[in-house]
Amino acid sequence: MSTTVSTKPASVLMWATYVIGGIGAFIGFYTINLDPPSLTIPALLSVGATGILSFLRHSVYNRSDAVRGGWDYGTRNNFQVEVGLANLAWGVYAIVAVIFDWGLMALSASFLISGAYFVLVTVFVIVTSDLKDRKIGPLIGIGAWGAVMIALGILGVNAAG
Repeated sequence: MSTTVSTKPASVLMWATYVIGGIGAFIGFYTINLDPPSLTIPALLSVGATGILSFLRHSVYNRSDAVRGGWDYGTRNNFQVEVGLANLAWGVYAIVAVIFDWGLMALSASFLISGAYFVLVTVFVIVTSDLKDRKIGPLIGIGAWGAVMIALGILGVNAAG
């Protein structure tokens, strides 16, 4: 008996991640230049919320995400769940850093960690995949998002002194 899995949960979570992360980044490029500089709200949105949303997409709705991405194996892919847990780890780190007021350097680190992950995923896909089977738009998006996160992290480190 074949079960059809909807892509809707993964697609909704993906778009929510884009919107919330983008709002956070926009705010970040503004607040990092204030006196005093801040990445508090951007860390909650661009790292914390996106990490949790990505965890939900990759781990909780893993089959929906796999179907959406075109790599459904018909069963749960444990590596995909692990990727979701990595997303959750840096998302929780950013939220905890805000709650316990660890400061601008700790928040900047959350941006650098998240950004490095996305840039490295982009490089990995470029050097290991048959790109004719991958859509270039999402790959550019992942790399650009990683670059934005790294830029905010570097600006935060510089502002923290």
